[in-house]
Amino acid sequence: MSKDKKYCVDCGGAQVNHRAVYFSIWLSSMIEPWTSWMNYLIPENKIESIGPVLIKILTILRLGNITKKPNSKDSGRAQVLWEEAIRRGITMEEFHLFGIGTDVFISRYKGEMRFFDVLPRTKDYNPKGLEWMDNKNEMKKHFRKAGIPVAAGGIASSRKEAISLFNSLNKPVIAKPNLGSRSRHTTTHISDEKELIIAYDKAHQLSPWVMIEEELSGYVFRGTLIGKKFIACLRREPAYVIGDGIHNIKELIELENKNPLRQGPIFHQISLDEEAIKELTHWNKTPDTIPNKNEVVTLGQKTSRAVGGGITDMTEVIHPDNIAMLEKIGEVLDDPLIGVDFIMDDVSISWKDQPRSGVIECNSAPFIDLHHFPLVGKPHNVASALWDIIYPESKIK
Repeated sequence: MSKDKKYCVDCGGAQVNHRAVYFSIWLSSMIEPWTSWMNYLIPENKIESIGPVLIKILTILRLGNITKKPNSKDSGRAQVLWEEAIRRGITMEEFHLFGIGTDVFISRYKGEMRFFDVLPRTKDYNPKGLEWMDNKNEMKKHFRKAGIPVAAGGIASSRKEAISLFNSLNKPVIAKPNLGSRSRHTTTHISDEKELIIAYDKAHQLSPWVMIEEELSGYVFRGTLIGKKFIACLRREPAYVIGDGIHNIKELIELENKNPLRQGPIFHQISLDEEAIKELTHWNKTPDTIPNKNEVVTLGQKTSRAVGGGITDMTEVIHPDNIAMLEKIGEVLDDPLIGVDFIMDDVSISWKDQPRSGVIECNSAPFIDLHHFPLVGKPHNVASALWDIIYPESKIK
């Protein structure tokens, strides 16, 4: 983390405190074996009744407060969920501990109440899948067993282990924190040990364990499952421009930045920064290169909207085999709400015909708003699909 600007280029548009994240992950792994007995003392289905009582007590003690409508500080996923709730007549409340939003909500509809963290799940959901859904290494083990494609690789907790893993894999490889998301401290195109050590150290800033795996080919896609059924798919794109055979890359960036959708607050402008130059160099290009007509030129690997990333809806063109793969993940995890990130060249072609494709991670609290606001293509109301399984009677016909 830069001491001068307090901005970390490796975190990109999702800035976090490195030490706090690292310590949180380490502490969680240390205490989990000793606290698992609490699941028997307070089963998941009991949290539903205990949570609201605890919130009431904290509010009475003036340690927190409750808001009854969304505000600009809420995450995008919370806002679209709340907006759809209002449209259906579902009441929602958010608890703020010490005045800070905690993504803890209570919703009510016709006498039915749900207490939830970030996004709601059905009352009868199986919590077992949540125990490993966000853990990339555990996910790989389960998915390999089920025949779901994943990248070869594993986790390392030291440079020595990272180098050993690196030497056992096909190149190039990528390195990223084993826990966490949003492309923080992820390095791609690693081809030699020197690059690997630098990448390992970056990822290790956020996690005691670093995932080293073979780099798959293509774009990052997000498939969202609600009630174990496929709902929508989008392509998460790093900052890129499309050649016209006339303008050079620098000029194409200037033209793209005039796109009205890139004036904020959802999509941001593209920067010709160090990350972009590194990506261009990897593909033997410079800012003065004139790409061929319709040639796609990527300017980084991070797909965050805050660093110029884009989103294209692909729901209408996804291949049936890829839908079947996603829904199999829903069955394996046995969870009603899953965001699946996978890589392939073309989502309209079966994963079986793309040998360098595979699932890279799953998300228990996906940013469903990504489907609501694509840069290109048709929006999909995933919040509506989620409320359909939480409060079926609220469905607007």
